[in-house]
Amino acid sequence: MDAMHMLLKDVDQLNGDSDARRKVEEMATQMDITMSASASRRTTRKKPNNSSRVSTSSAGRIGFIGAGQMGEALICGFVNAGMCTPDRISVSVRSEERSQRMLSLGVQVFGDATLGGAAELAEVVDTIFLSVKPQYLDRVIESLKPHVKERHLIVSIAAGVRLASLEANLPGGTRVIRVMPNTPCLIGQAASAYVLGNNATGEDAEKVFALISSCGLAVNVEERMMDAVTGLSGSGPAYVFLFLEAMADGAVAAGLPREKAMVLAAQTVAGAARMVLESSSDGTLTHPALLKDRVASPAGTTIAGLTELESAGMRGIIMRAVKAAAKRSEDMG
Repeated sequence: MDAMHMLLKDVDQLNGDSDARRKVEEMATQMDITMSASASRRTTRKKPNNSSRVSTSSAGRIGFIGAGQMGEALICGFVNAGMCTPDRISVSVRSEERSQRMLSLGVQVFGDATLGGAAELAEVVDTIFLSVKPQYLDRVIESLKPHVKERHLIVSIAAGVRLASLEANLPGGTRVIRVMPNTPCLIGQAASAYVLGNNATGEDAEKVFALISSCGLAVNVEERMMDAVTGLSGSGPAYVFLFLEAMADGAVAAGLPREKAMVLAAQTVAGAARMVLESSSDGTLTHPALLKDRVASPAGTTIAGLTELESAGMRGIIMRAVKAAAKRSEDMG
């Protein structure tokens, strides 16, 4: 609360503007609530809802063909959330480097999927995540196909690859679900979407939802929306990292030490996003335009900065970036 009083004092000293003070009071109150909630979350680990949690036994064994950045993020996310233990996870990887990394996590490791690894993995798991790059997926499925059994659920996280293509290249009747996660699943803050294939059951949907929602937010969408999801939340963390880096660079140019600039920029982005998600009293999302207007007082510093961003076309640039990534996802399909 002392920090809030200091902020109000600074506002009075700068402009004596009662409207600005009122806006800062509202913002500071929201920030205080948000920060208190965040502190509580940091000290108390959030547990998955028991009604949707998949136990180690009911989840069966989980396999990953490919364990790059996204595959590893999912593996760590599942384990960190307590959804499964490392000894219930198997992976098929090509490189020695990835093999050693997976072994360090305590999971079972098989070799290259196209050189027998897919067959060995399919023998011991029930759910198989296809987490290789789209250009390698056909060869992987070709190697996996003879070993897919009725018990197997196939989950693809390959960007742009349609359910129809997956189902056409796997044995008839194979249960398939398509998922688009993002890398924050590593810390339990993912934004993921999923869509069910023609043969996927309600039980399959519950299993996949429980797994990916344990790593953050999970929403069910129609497949026609998946390219947009890929352009938004799938690629979105990279956009945010670029924006965050640019904010910190600007602060350094203005005289702030690099380390302090980076931590302030990161917390600013995290806090602002949480206000959109949590600042509404009725549990709905708060529109970012409303929150933006609360910060931008007349003739103040914020509106000066926003004017520069609007003059540079930032809004359109971001929209075009999302559309370009979505289009690339569509082309890959």
